[in-house]
Amino acid sequence: MGLSRRSFFASLGAMLAPAWSAAEPTRPLPGTMQARDASPGMDPHGWLVSEKLDGVRALWDGRQLRTRSGLPIAAPAWFTRGLPALALDGELWLGRGQFQAASGLVRRLQPDPDAWRALRYMVFDLPGATGPFSSRASRLRQIVLAAQSPSLVAVPQFELADAHALQQRLAAVLRAGGEGLMLHRADASWAPGRSDALRKLKPQQDADATVIGHLPGHGRHVGRLGALRVRADDGREFRLGTGFSDAERERPPALGQTVTYTYRGLTDRGLPRFASFLRVRGAE
Repeated sequence: MGLSRRSFFASLGAMLAPAWSAAEPTRPLPGTMQARDASPGMDPHGWLVSEKLDGVRALWDGRQLRTRSGLPIAAPAWFTRGLPALALDGELWLGRGQFQAASGLVRRLQPDPDAWRALRYMVFDLPGATGPFSSRASRLRQIVLAAQSPSLVAVPQFELADAHALQQRLAAVLRAGGEGLMLHRADASWAPGRSDALRKLKPQQDADATVIGHLPGHGRHVGRLGALRVRADDGREFRLGTGFSDAERERPPALGQTVTYTYRGLTDRGLPRFASFLRVRGAE
């Protein structure tokens, strides 16, 4: 079965739970900043812009790579040997459009050392650090240079003059197979949770909803999933009937799981327009 972005974390949590509970205590992770959607006409003045990477979110606590919820990631010792003794936030990345391959490597309990040589830890912030993002990004570049690790890369941050330049950069990234852009307010302090200082710009909006029902398929989908019945955080209920692979229709997300869907604005009734399943959102 093909694995959607981040969906492997649900099974990863179950597999790692015994080892996680028996592990010796580690320093607490400071958390992550989470992005809000950016408007298409957003003025990027005062923001630093980077590519939105299609990778596996990973935090380094100074000793161990972990998922966003704190579960350990089994990485080869050589991969983490050069990482600094401070917290980093980034993504384990194989390249554009390679999320499923990357997630397949990361979720293994026994890492494949040869396959991991193609992975890069693309870091973009220093969780818990003081100072504005512009200073943190500069410090992060220095940390990466000092580490001299082929596995560690600072995500490039750049400035753009206006909304037109932002749209041009987005179009270039999309043509190259990328997902979109991230915008981080240059003067913003680090703070965990959903933040107005961190925005994601994609050709479509996305949001999360909880699976509350499975609707049977028709035609070529007889005997498997036709659509998911989902409930958004604000209580709205609607169907997701597109965006599924054949494998996902055979083994659909379970009741109670959180899924991410894409949409293009809202209808007059306040429901997402052209809503389409994107991925299962696991315990990141």
